[in-house]
Amino acid sequence: MIGMTVDSNSELETQIAEWRAYVRRRQEMHQADAEELEDHLRGRIADLTEAGLHPDEAFLIAVKRMGSLDELSREFAREHSDRLWKQLVLTGDDPAGPARSRRELPVMVACAAAAALAIKVPGWLGLDMDSDAAASFFLRNAGLFALAPLAAYFAWQRRLGAGVIGLLAAFFALGATAVNTYPMAGDSHTLVLAAIHLPIALWLVVGVAYVGGEWRSGQRRMDFIRFTGEFLIYYALLALGGGVLTAFTAGTFNAIGINPETFISQWLLPCGAVAAVVVAAWLVEAKQSVVENMAPVLTKVFTPLFTATLLAFLGAVAFTTSVIDVEREVLIVFDLLLVVVLGLLLYALSARNPAAKPGLFDKLQLALVVSALIIDVLVLIAITGRITEFGFTANKTAALGENLILLANLAWSAWLFLGFIRGRMPFGRLEQWQTRYLAVYAVWAWTVVLVFPPLFDFA
Repeated sequence: MIGMTVDSNSELETQIAEWRAYVRRRQEMHQADAEELEDHLRGRIADLTEAGLHPDEAFLIAVKRMGSLDELSREFAREHSDRLWKQLVLTGDDPAGPARSRRELPVMVACAAAAALAIKVPGWLGLDMDSDAAASFFLRNAGLFALAPLAAYFAWQRRLGAGVIGLLAAFFALGATAVNTYPMAGDSHTLVLAAIHLPIALWLVVGVAYVGGEWRSGQRRMDFIRFTGEFLIYYALLALGGGVLTAFTAGTFNAIGINPETFISQWLLPCGAVAAVVVAAWLVEAKQSVVENMAPVLTKVFTPLFTATLLAFLGAVAFTTSVIDVEREVLIVFDLLLVVVLGLLLYALSARNPAAKPGLFDKLQLALVVSALIIDVLVLIAITGRITEFGFTANKTAALGENLILLANLAWSAWLFLGFIRGRMPFGRLEQWQTRYLAVYAVWAWTVVLVFPPLFDFA
């Protein structure tokens, strides 16, 4: 009897978690609103279970009695008339975004300006940006220049405590110390690997700031995944706009006999690139509803296209009996392809209604994951064959490790997807798996940055 009660409570908590995730995806619902709604829901469930209903029945009746989210949104809008999203809920106008504090824009501008100025400090100290030494320096520190101000912005916005801020600072100091004190030559493989993986490691550190230090919360980790997808969209848009600005700057000044090449190469491009990191993050926070309408559409467009491409590639491999070339550039292409597939999967999961039943798009995603899994196996066979023949190097070891990590993720994701589509597993299991796997990426990225250089003699 006790076991049945424990199982019922566990199932009830799973149902409430799925309901909570659905509520929090509504842009008109602030976190405090969602928490208040959950308190109401739990109170109704408690009353119904005390009256003798089974927890499952109590949950369904309580949700039904609370009404639709549209009705609840209107109720909250009337009670909180100072919020900008009242126009969306009551009149249907496009929202300007959630209410922002008056200080948020100046703080964002200050952090973006700090990033832009920080990347110029080495030049002011005598490091010529056109020299080989400067190229090596900026290769090592590009991630630090871009992401430290972003972490500071989120630390201020989320009002992080001293302990969490100290942890963030420690990780940034650790990364800066490693890449700048290890005796890696400018053309060494370990330097290139560290330069690639340090921004990934620091981005996950930024994630700790983004979730307000609540990294153990699966829902908050999923929020960060959603933010990452939206951030990439906005940064790409800013980069396109920056390209247009650069072209107009060059064209207009050349027309009057002034060569702006130095200004563009040493000021506009480097300062704009790092400042745009903070600006893009602020835009995601300020205009979430716009991007959350865009990103799921992009996911639904590119998922079938990538699925068709991967299936066509596997068909070509089977028809020609060709093997994958293991040259460095080819491996990079395949790893990027697998990362894009994983990104599509992650963002589709973050944008999906957990309560919705399996549909055609879920089956399409399963086909995409299985296709990527097969390609990953083919790549691993090629890599292990190369290592067996020529031995381990930093690049081959990094490629081996990354493809093994992706293999584990894709394999278990395919299994969970299959279970969900067959009605044997709840959708929440997929979300939990992906959010928990972020820790694996973090550990691997820091391993490449901190362990690989001395392990391979800084070569």
